[in-house]
Amino acid sequence: MNIILLGPPGAGKGTQAGHLVKARDMVQLSTGDMLREAKDSGTEMGNMVADVMARGDLVTDEIVIGLIREKLEGDNKGGFIFDGFPRTLEQADALGKLLDEAGQGIDAVIELKVNDEVLVDRIVGRAEDARKAGQPVRADDNAESLKIRLMAYYKQTSPLIGYYYAKDMLTSVNGLGTMAEVQAEIADLLDA
Repeated sequence: MNIILLGPPGAGKGTQAGHLVKARDMVQLSTGDMLREAKDSGTEMGNMVADVMARGDLVTDEIVIGLIREKLEGDNKGGFIFDGFPRTLEQADALGKLLDEAGQGIDAVIELKVNDEVLVDRIVGRAEDARKAGQPVRADDNAESLKIRLMAYYKQTSPLIGYYYAKDMLTSVNGLGTMAEVQAEIADLLDA
């Protein structure tokens, strides 16, 4: 089973993907993790990623698709979770073609639906709690940075909601429930 998790920054995509990895033996394909892994791998693709990142440039769709192609050729266990990819309509088209070539497809696209104000309050509050406890906090887990990240999400990624809805693949869950509630809702969708 291959699934895409959609939702704004802080909606819990990574948390839910981590749960699915453990519960269903799936492979999480997070572009950020893949880029960091590739950069340190010493492979031809990894050296390309390292060069682009060293220049401070954005990694091209071609490179990201190449990394995903490499992962698809490996052992897919219980399937793949695409977390943070696709981010644009062009990437969604490229992913569809790539999966077709591999004889695979997307089984579910799950949108973690959230209220932006509640999301900002939750993330800023969680960051403040972590700081008080002396735990590491993302530098951009503050209200202003989060609003900028949300704007980028709505400009680039939110069109995917309509894209997958038109393909009759999109299902939404309440991303503001507890972790257990969201996990249960996703499990019900995947088991239906």
